[in-house]
Parts: sequence; C-alpha cells; structure tokens
Amino acid sequence: MLNAIEVILICLVAQAAITDLALRKIPNVLILSGLLLALMLHIMGGQHWAPMTHWLAGSLAGFFLFLPLYLLGGMAAGDVKLLAMVGGFVGPLMALQVAALATLIGGAMALLMLLWSGRWREVCRNVATICKPLLQRIVGLPMQPVPLDQGASAGGIPYGLAIALATMAVVALAHR
Repeated sequence: MLNAIEVILICLVAQAAITDLALRKIPNVLILSGLLLALMLHIMGGQHWAPMTHWLAGSLAGFFLFLPLYLLGGMAAGDVKLLAMVGGFVGPLMALQVAALATLIGGAMALLMLLWSGRWREVCRNVATICKPLLQRIVGLPMQPVPLDQGASAGGIPYGLAIALATMAVVALAHR
C-alpha cells in the first residue's frame, strides 16, 4: 500500500509527464511546488535534521545524475529539475534507481520514436559524423573536430514521461 508521500509524488510526476507530452515543457512551478511539498512532508513526518538531509541528499543526487546529459545537450533542463524533485521525495538511493530506469525507458522511447518517424537514417548519419574523426585517429591521422550542424538533431523525446514511468515503477517495486 502506497503512503501519502508516494501518492503525491506519483500525481506530480504524472502531471509533469502529461505537460511534457502536450507542451514539451515541464513547468518550473510544478517542480518548485513539488520540492517544497516534499520538504514539508519530510519535516512533518520526521525528527530533528534527518528528514531535511534525506530531502537535500535526494534532491542533489537527482539533480547531479542528469546534469551531465543537460550540459552535453542531450536533455532539457526541466528533466534535470524533475529528477531533482523526485529525489527530494524518495532520497538519493531511489533517485539513482529512478535515473537508471528512466535512462532505459528513455532509450527505448527514443528508438521507437526514431523507427516510427523514419528519422533513423539521420541518426546513423550523425553517428557516422561523430565517429569519423575517432576512426581517422586510430589509423594515425591527426584528430579533427567535426561539429554537427545546428539542425542535426533527429528529434527530442518527452523525457518527463520516462522519468514518470520510472518513478512509478521504482515506488511500486519498493512495496513488493
């Protein structure tokens, strides 16, 4: 049986997924509200500083797990902040589990979307463009940077959905 904190978390990530699917954006007000709500619920349910450290450690873990993907251009900032909010609810260990599962779900979603849209050729071309300098370096040629064009992306995915599904799965599995 899910507790109140987990039900609230599932409602928040479901709303984030719906918004991400509809608008391709996760509102900051949803993230901030969730972070503050998680902190208040932890404080009301715990003693001394332990709930605050659990909230802070989970939020930071969630944030820093997806930050490199954002910095490399592979993910939107809203997705990073959403995982930080999830971490605030569930703590650092479950935030790591959610991130790992969301990565798998997101990869499967990306493959399905590429196959469905027929843009897999663009992805193959981009991968070849990225790998060409590395292959040339292996055979002894000097390494030459080859940046991708601005419009070289084969499309984005609503990663909020992957994070929501992963959160729901990890929370459900925690009660088995």
